[in-house]
Amino acid sequence: MAEENKNTSAAEEKAEKETVEVPKKFKGIVEEIEKMSVLDLSELVKVLEKKFGVSAAPQMMAMPSVAAGAPGASAEAEEKSSFNVELSAPGEKKLEVIKLIRDMLGKGLKEAKDFVDASSGAPQMIKEGATKEEAQDIKKKVEEAGGKVELK
Repeated sequence: MAEENKNTSAAEEKAEKETVEVPKKFKGIVEEIEKMSVLDLSELVKVLEKKFGVSAAPQMMAMPSVAAGAPGASAEAEEKSSFNVELSAPGEKKLEVIKLIRDMLGKGLKEAKDFVDASSGAPQMIKEGATKEEAQDIKKKVEEAGGKVELK
């Protein structure tokens, strides 16, 4: 948790240094977005992608492949250090999973229930950019509660 506080304070300091001038015509929209939680923003992005037929995913450029044994090949073999934790299914103990999600994400009961219900149709993001230990801990807790989790 201390690391999260350090990361948060560093991000806040960076945000203070980088002030963005928002045009008057967008001020209302930006203010509403600032009030939203990360999960609500994620849902909004998905809705906008479907509505306008666009993708917010960055475009990947083709990179030349590195031959095995060449310098730099070891970088690809290194273990992944950042994980996205997704709830892929609520499982049979749905109520336990709802309670856990409510506590983990600081949501109300209805929002947590909607989040868990949505995972039946498509995986729902619990945490983005989690460390390996944090991702494993979340996965363990959710699976103990009866849910199914994927680490990406």
